[in-house]
Amino acid sequence: MDRNPSPPSSEAEEEEGGGDAVGNTVYSKHWLFSILTRLIEVISPEKTEPTVSPEGIQTELDEEMENDICKVWDMSMDEDVALFLQEFNAPDIFMGVFAKSKCPRLTEICVGILGNMACFQDICMSISKDENLGQVLLQRLCDSDSPTLLETSRLLLTCLSQPEVANVWVERIRENPSVYDCVCFIMSSSTNVELLVKVGEVVDKLFDLDEELMLNWIKNGTCRSVGPSVDDSPEELPDFKIVPCILEAAKQVRSDNPEGLDVYMHILQLLTTVDEGIQAIVQAPDGGKETWSLLYDLVCHELCQPDDPPIIVQEQKTVLASILSVLSAMFASQTEQEYTKMRKSNVKLPFSSYFVLDMPLIGSLIRILQYMEGCGKRSVDNSKESEQQETGRADLNEEDFHLKILKDICCELLSNMLQELTKENTLEALHQGHLNEQTCSCAFQNLLPLYFASVESFLEVLREADQTLADNLEKRFPSLKVHA
Repeated sequence: MDRNPSPPSSEAEEEEGGGDAVGNTVYSKHWLFSILTRLIEVISPEKTEPTVSPEGIQTELDEEMENDICKVWDMSMDEDVALFLQEFNAPDIFMGVFAKSKCPRLTEICVGILGNMACFQDICMSISKDENLGQVLLQRLCDSDSPTLLETSRLLLTCLSQPEVANVWVERIRENPSVYDCVCFIMSSSTNVELLVKVGEVVDKLFDLDEELMLNWIKNGTCRSVGPSVDDSPEELPDFKIVPCILEAAKQVRSDNPEGLDVYMHILQLLTTVDEGIQAIVQAPDGGKETWSLLYDLVCHELCQPDDPPIIVQEQKTVLASILSVLSAMFASQTEQEYTKMRKSNVKLPFSSYFVLDMPLIGSLIRILQYMEGCGKRSVDNSKESEQQETGRADLNEEDFHLKILKDICCELLSNMLQELTKENTLEALHQGHLNEQTCSCAFQNLLPLYFASVESFLEVLREADQTLADNLEKRFPSLKVHA
């Protein structure tokens, strides 16, 4: 006899006049209530069974119970079911699971059900305002079970995405230093790409919501937290710095998950919106070389490559904008530091930082601009064809907006780099093919007139390296000849 129908249905009870349906669903109230009752029994057993530990708490779920509670997990995506679970204090039952259960699978499922319930605004507000539940959920970030960590991160992201309660969670996280350590440990040590992406989305959302919290995490790394460990790590977590942890996670996700890479690049970009964040990047023990090398490698060897169609810049515009924004901030910071050294020593010092690597980067920046020109022409053609389609025009305008942001960032970095080129650098770039009449024309076309001083400075250096090329460019851009 099947004691727990699958899928659970209220049809039999309705035939008997019981009105057992949950809201407008076909699910049975009686069946759901029986599962909640059995869940209470699981964490409060009256007798020891084979799956129960010496302390009397179940460590493994039997197959039937797991199947049934997983059905509840699936059903909880329905608002009527979620409201029913809320009405019968399911969150309090789950609190008991978190406090007493030693079964990772059960904990994962219960957090997952809460995550589904939190998708509905009123329930999310109720969950968020429960201080005890909130603290217990944050403690799940120190769990050693990756699936539980994933569901906890999903739940937090859901709550942080609800404007009505986001500030409650930001404040709660700010007051819990262990969250910083646990998140950093996950980013720096986990190889679970799905988990890293979701944790990255949580960090990205936190930094976007609250600059004060971001500043606290930038300055953090001296406090040690003692508590549950992740992946059997020692109980006392090491001192973490936020930038190396972000870089390690980005390296893990870069090949398998483009969306995840986008998330971590945006986190780095958010760091550069404050001076403390830029300094955390460029004043790392390696002087920021690891950050620069990763971003340089992405731009020069992975994204928007010569064998890609120009339309690729549309697909990669957000991640490219984040990467170039960080590179631009780092380059400007390093340039400022070099000039500061020069003023203090009264001696002209060579520009050191990472500039020896930057000839291919200049070529990549110009290629991005060339591809955007191609996309721009395509957009004009498309807009003519869809002139009467309002929705299509709105989408197009949004794409143009993001491309403009990318272009602005790209031009700023390129202009700064061109200003630092020496005759030797320029000769090298010409020899390697990164600079020629076509690429220089594209650069000038995009940089003028806003970055006139940079173009003029570069043209003077170019004249020393290749007089003929400089003359040809002056003919193409008469405004430069007038000022020469």
